[in-house]
Amino acid sequence: MAGQTDLNSGSVSVNSSRDDVRTHFTTREGVYKLMTLAEYSRANRLSGYTAIQSQQGAALGQGSNPPVRVTFVSLPSDPSGFCDRICFNYGRELYFYTYKGIKKPADLSKPVDKRIYKGTSPTCHDINKLTISSESVMLLVGFTGGQIQLVDPIRKEIGKLYNEERIIEKTKVTCIKWLPGSPNLFLVSHVSGQMYLYSEDVTCGGPAPPTYQLFKQGAGFSVWTCKAKSTRNPIYRWVIGNGAINDFAFSPCSKYLAVVSQDGCLRILNYDAMELIGLATSFFGGLLCVCWSPDGQLVVAGGEDDLVTVWSFQQKRIVARGQGHRSWITVVAFDPFTTLYSSQSSSSKSLSKEGVDTSVTSNGTGVCDGESETKSSGDIATCYRLGSIAMDTQLCLWELTDDVLKQPYGSRSRASMVSGPGSPPSSLKFTGQTPISGDRSSSSSNNIVTITPVNNSTVSPAIAPSSATATPVNAAGSLTQRLASLTFSERKSGQDASDSKFHRKNFSLGSGKNSTSDRSSNAANSLAFKSVSSTSSTSSSTGCTTNPSLVTGCADPLRLIGTQACPRLDEIPMLEPLVCKKVSHERLTALIFREDCLITACQDGIVCTWARPIGPSPHHTSTSTPTNEGTMV
Repeated sequence: MAGQTDLNSGSVSVNSSRDDVRTHFTTREGVYKLMTLAEYSRANRLSGYTAIQSQQGAALGQGSNPPVRVTFVSLPSDPSGFCDRICFNYGRELYFYTYKGIKKPADLSKPVDKRIYKGTSPTCHDINKLTISSESVMLLVGFTGGQIQLVDPIRKEIGKLYNEERIIEKTKVTCIKWLPGSPNLFLVSHVSGQMYLYSEDVTCGGPAPPTYQLFKQGAGFSVWTCKAKSTRNPIYRWVIGNGAINDFAFSPCSKYLAVVSQDGCLRILNYDAMELIGLATSFFGGLLCVCWSPDGQLVVAGGEDDLVTVWSFQQKRIVARGQGHRSWITVVAFDPFTTLYSSQSSSSKSLSKEGVDTSVTSNGTGVCDGESETKSSGDIATCYRLGSIAMDTQLCLWELTDDVLKQPYGSRSRASMVSGPGSPPSSLKFTGQTPISGDRSSSSSNNIVTITPVNNSTVSPAIAPSSATATPVNAAGSLTQRLASLTFSERKSGQDASDSKFHRKNFSLGSGKNSTSDRSSNAANSLAFKSVSSTSSTSSSTGCTTNPSLVTGCADPLRLIGTQACPRLDEIPMLEPLVCKKVSHERLTALIFREDCLITACQDGIVCTWARPIGPSPHHTSTSTPTNEGTMV
């Protein structure tokens, strides 16, 4: 094709323009502009420094620097009038700057704090919002060696160091977060597939590694505690799935935890009750990132299948997928400032097409009860704005509207699929594999699985495939290796296979060698799977009903394809991005939406600020009609 249609203006541009890094883009609310003066990075950065390090890392069989992560915090007051602070990591360095917004240039010569580490690199960080003051900030930092450090960048003090001798965990920290509403508890995930709960004021014990005892278990996860005479860190150890835990996020109401793993699973957990309430899987490969919508009704994940996966808390299933990226998706985030709301009486109830009450509840059967603080209980979201970034250096903005999210499962046929730029093919071809039957009635036999709890704990029942028992498998290796021959049977006309623009799917093949922690993780989860037994389609003596979209305890992840946990591409709406622009030369690693701007960061360690259009935020207009531009229905 000699050219293609621009999604914003409708103009035709040549293919070469797609390689140009954009400095502005247009949405329905106006033009977003790159503010070059508000660019933050390491002082006196060297051109090509990251490229050289990447080549050296590739020569050694290792990856490049850890992804650049960005954390913001607002202090109660500041003499200079700039209360915002920005923290980001790059290589073995950690920076803490005063953020001056979109109107003042960044002063890179005077960081509030700068730290350079030897022998390890920071991978992620988080700031406790409950304990901040003008003179103190509690910053948690996770490292590639598995250690965790508590620092105060304002006082320039080093606090406690957790897992210092690496006796608790030896693998890289992938995500670290303070528990919402807690001044001293924080959660840490690792490549080993284990997640630890620490207390800031509790010691990690002596030089001997901790001994654990099983506390609770469910399908695909188990929870352990330390066997000790006195309380010690870690307080709890979660073993989830069969692969690295890549990311996790708490719901706005702080009750639920969404976890994505390298085994390709998105798990929704009731954190306090330690119960699995929802499951979804990628089309293939691992899931790398996850986020919640501001009202807690949607969970969005992205990963190695290059797709944006939208999971509904109400319906407990995947309701849409979006394709616009040409490589692995690294971050997904909702924009609460451009989400459209409409007024609704707080006493009225929201009814689905089947007449089922879907109003907000707090018992886990409805949506998360932690709604946006800026919205009254009578306002409902009618159009969500979602952003995603990927290793293809592109920023995509999506709009999720009610007409897309409320479509019944399986109502969309192959014939109704719209072909367009970035749209998925209408059919798939499995080489050497037998595709699963398209008859959904065979996968909805409603076989109830009962988990045998430890200490008479109550675990929610779940629905499994028709097999009577389930055995644990290495899902990360099994699913991706069996789908490694997956090819798209259709290709756009005139597209040459040798074309560098042709989108080749990437696969994350499982490692042939498992570390000690990986083996212990799989052994722990085996207890949960071995305790699975098949019962009747009705619930047990408790009398509670089970949502038929919840699928757990599956011995073969490939069998989930065609179910509500992993619907085929022709069974749910497929979305196109409203905006898809190349905004960096290096792969993107961070995306944050703020009231007056949005923030992106790339692997070069450059943090960019994009100013929003001047004018009132569109989410204040409750009578606005959301546009369906860029949405395939």
